[in-house]
Amino acid sequence: MIQNDIELKTSQERIAYFQDLLLQLRVKASAEEFSLVSSGYRAEIEKMQEEVLEYLTRHVSEPIQVTKA
Repeated sequence: MIQNDIELKTSQERIAYFQDLLLQLRVKASAEEFSLVSSGYRAEIEKMQEEVLEYLTRHVSEPIQVTKA
């Protein structure tokens, strides 16, 4: 869970990095290789985007909800 603006920036940079990887893999990897690796990157991007949106839509005065796994 993102707790501050520094972590937000880091998550946004990671999302961009994984998107760039997918962009390159679309061209360089075979169709079989792409299908094997793209789903993992997509899942990670979706997870990080959800965390970014959670952070951005929580007012600064609201406490951070800590969930135990």
